[in-house]
Amino acid sequence: QVQLVESGGGLVQAGGSLRLSCAASRSIFSINAMGWYRQAPGKQRELVATITSGGNTNYADSVKGRFTISMDNAKSTVYLQMNGLKPEDTGVYYCNANLRRLATTRWADYWGQGTQVTVSS
Repeated sequence: QVQLVESGGGLVQAGGSLRLSCAASRSIFSINAMGWYRQAPGKQRELVATITSGGNTNYADSVKGRFTISMDNAKSTVYLQMNGLKPEDTGVYYCNANLRRLATTRWADYWGQGTQVTVSS
């Protein structure tokens, strides 16, 4: 079974920085894209940023210019550098990967367990 292991969340003051990491492991044949989503209390999960294996990126308007997503294809790991954090960035951040497992032909989405990011004002 594919595992997505996230790390790097925590508590930070407004204006501070955090770096999230997510490593995909076990039985992976190929990764199409990875990304980060977040969910604030009482709100729906929303896209933060995505990146394809070819390096194409997409960001939510609310994080453009502050967050940077990158991916290490060799390590099957995606990173999210978050600068200039605001209280409204608070939430649980989930890693997502669209990938193909070994010995299969189907592409599917997998999710990490989530990591809490709290930004104090």
